[in-house]
Amino acid sequence: MRTASISRKTKETEINLSLNLDGSGKAKIKSPLNFLNHMLETLAKHSLFDLEINAKGDIAVEDHHLVEDTAICLGIALDKALGDKRGITRLGDALVPMEDSISVVAVDLSGRGYAIVKIEFSEFQNCKIGDVKKENIIHFLESFALNGKFNLYVKSKGRNDHHKVESCFKALGKALREATTLISKDIPSVKGVL
Repeated sequence: MRTASISRKTKETEINLSLNLDGSGKAKIKSPLNFLNHMLETLAKHSLFDLEINAKGDIAVEDHHLVEDTAICLGIALDKALGDKRGITRLGDALVPMEDSISVVAVDLSGRGYAIVKIEFSEFQNCKIGDVKKENIIHFLESFALNGKFNLYVKSKGRNDHHKVESCFKALGKALREATTLISKDIPSVKGVL
């Protein structure tokens, strides 16, 4: 089974996370950030990963620490669950519309973290969707890619900011499902290692 469990405790947050890449899209997400919970449930549903997260943090200060540390844990868990990446497709992409919005996501599970995230928000500075700052949604995606050691490209546009972000997480789920699918017994690299 391609699974991983991660626990992280700092002075700012406490996170326990378990991930099963060969699941059915079941999610049990518990954090005080309802919009983050919704996006993580969406990610699990469209990736077909089983994901369980119990997270708490200093959201009275701001949502940044909890969003970032959740992304760090999810990235570490993904990398750990993939192991040596033998047999995976490695590359995945998705184009997902959601009413007025559309998102394009591409991933390469290369072993090297890099992220380009371009979400055309209607307003940005200190604005939130639900209880999460828009800048922290971008930071979540970047932190997930860097700690998961994969290349991530995200582009989203439309009118409704909620729809843009939700279509991003749906597309990310679909791209990760494709990239983690087992198709051979080989390492998917001419180098022989990822």
